[in-house]
Amino acid sequence: YKRQGLMTPLRQRYIDDLRLKNFSPKTIKVYVHAVAKFARHFGRCPRELCREDVRNYLLYLLEQGRARSTCVLVRNALRHLYTDTLGRPDWVEALPRPKPETKLPVVLSREEVQRLFSAVTNLKQKALFMVAYDSGLRLSEIIQLRIDDIDSDRMVIRVCQGKGKKDRYARLTPTLLSVLREYWMAFRPETVLFPGATPNKTYDLATPGRLLKKACRKAGITKRVSMHTLRHSFATHLLEAGTNLRVIQQLLGHDRIQTTALYTHISLEELRDAPSTVDMLEDPPSPKDDDGTSSTESEEAA
Repeated sequence: YKRQGLMTPLRQRYIDDLRLKNFSPKTIKVYVHAVAKFARHFGRCPRELCREDVRNYLLYLLEQGRARSTCVLVRNALRHLYTDTLGRPDWVEALPRPKPETKLPVVLSREEVQRLFSAVTNLKQKALFMVAYDSGLRLSEIIQLRIDDIDSDRMVIRVCQGKGKKDRYARLTPTLLSVLREYWMAFRPETVLFPGATPNKTYDLATPGRLLKKACRKAGITKRVSMHTLRHSFATHLLEAGTNLRVIQQLLGHDRIQTTALYTHISLEELRDAPSTVDMLEDPPSPKDDDGTSSTESEEAA
């Protein structure tokens, strides 16, 4: 698949096939890496392996304790290889698809978010974190933002080629606009809104996460956070404030409402409003009559 650091014809064709399907460079890199590990596991070119080898490799990953999401990713990478590049569509499609685990993301409380922004003294970092929390953008979308993507007339942020290579608009609140203007006056970015080492170079993907962790430690937040935690907190806090789930779906840029519905399992407002079952043991609710009123209410009405 790859010999002595040289690109083999199979590897190049696989990359070209993924490009023709309009996959992002990041996805292509991940898929190519997954196929390379598959080939190294057997010490042979994928062209020489059989359907049973694919099955055994996926079972091997499960036995090694790999996450179901990792197994799904590897299965997808091999499916594209054998279906599109090698013309063997039935090899991977016939294999059972691992059921992914459902894990609830970490979410900061409103009080923790306030402490976080109070602890951030660097204006550039504060503006970057504010975009993630107040507009719900992904990190990959934030670092690609340009100055002209901030539309203060329409109060929106234009997200160009976000996840899935789709354009969309995110909201721009007056508070966020004020922070961005203050940041621009202080740093004067030229083209890229949040440049990296040079004016027109984007931030390294790992840098904002490290800065956020440092700010959280300073704010006394012990949760395991990432930049995506701010996006999760954005969606959860909107839901707890009564925002319609469809609106949140549009703001997050989700294709499926089922993806956004994950936040209904995170929101705690309705859970807090549920009555205590222990208190109900000491003071049981009055039984309801046929008309839906309690017996106490009926006596008072009489």
